[in-house]
Amino acid sequence: MTPYEVLCVGDAATDVFIRLSDSHIRTWNDQDGHWIDLPYGGKVPFEYAHTVEAGGNAANAAVSLARLGVPTALASHVGNDTIGHGMQMALHREGVDTHLVRFDAAHPSNRNFVLWYHQDRTILVHHESYDYHWPHLSPREIPAWVYLSSVGSEGAEYYDQIVKWLEGQPTVRLMFQPGTVQIAQGVESLRGVYRRADILICNREEGVAIGGADYGDLAAILESLFVLGPRMVVVTDGPDGAYAYDGHARLRVPSYPDPSPPTERTGAGDAFSSTLMAALVKGHTLAEALAWGPVNAMSVVQEVGAQGGLLGEEDLRILLKTAPESYAVSQW
Repeated sequence: MTPYEVLCVGDAATDVFIRLSDSHIRTWNDQDGHWIDLPYGGKVPFEYAHTVEAGGNAANAAVSLARLGVPTALASHVGNDTIGHGMQMALHREGVDTHLVRFDAAHPSNRNFVLWYHQDRTILVHHESYDYHWPHLSPREIPAWVYLSSVGSEGAEYYDQIVKWLEGQPTVRLMFQPGTVQIAQGVESLRGVYRRADILICNREEGVAIGGADYGDLAAILESLFVLGPRMVVVTDGPDGAYAYDGHARLRVPSYPDPSPPTERTGAGDAFSSTLMAALVKGHTLAEALAWGPVNAMSVVQEVGAQGGLLGEEDLRILLKTAPESYAVSQW
């Protein structure tokens, strides 16, 4: 019997959250987006810092799945340093199988710095250029699902290795959650991954960057992603919920009502996607899985960081059972 049902793949990082105070901070908007200004060359006071030992998309997803009772492993590369070994121990404490975490002596572990201001954040991200290699998995280690997320810019060959391995494993299902680096590389370099994916999941802004459709036309965004080859596309849209498309039906789920204003929004997308996967692994329909995702996303934004608010299955089911009538999956 396979010791885990899901194998999460992607870089891990220590996330350092820096809570900015209102002093010396200015925000503004223009046609290109929302911006935050800090005085150049000055000293900027902050309120406090909070560290999440083992973050990053794949690690966040692995912790989420483990808390929901899904046996999960993480395949990742970290530095052979105190931070890297701390990541492994933090994941082990969460019940994540870490025997596929590789320690790279040539590069330090990844660290992200999260500038947290009011309810949102700006993340300073850097991926080390690890010597990525897909591990040899014995027949006993073949998972039911692979959850594939972001690695560094040197990972193009690594993705090719994963696709080649998946070609020999037709029963393994793939969820692909591209990160910033993968989106910047363009569709052609990852064409094989998009074609092999059972589910492609991203947020609305990322969907526009990947598929090139107009931001205001959600149906066109879904279609532009679907033609890349995945069997299903899921696009999250922040407080406006999420949408799914399989080439025939389009489904929508609203966001789950917040019990109080969000504390900090990091990890909402990871919580949604991993919880949707957990529901599918447990045999639920797509509509049921879509209803699960926003519950954990809501819970995560009530806490600092991408893991503090992650729910166990019992608590998630209670929230589903007590949801208002307006919280329902619908066709559109």
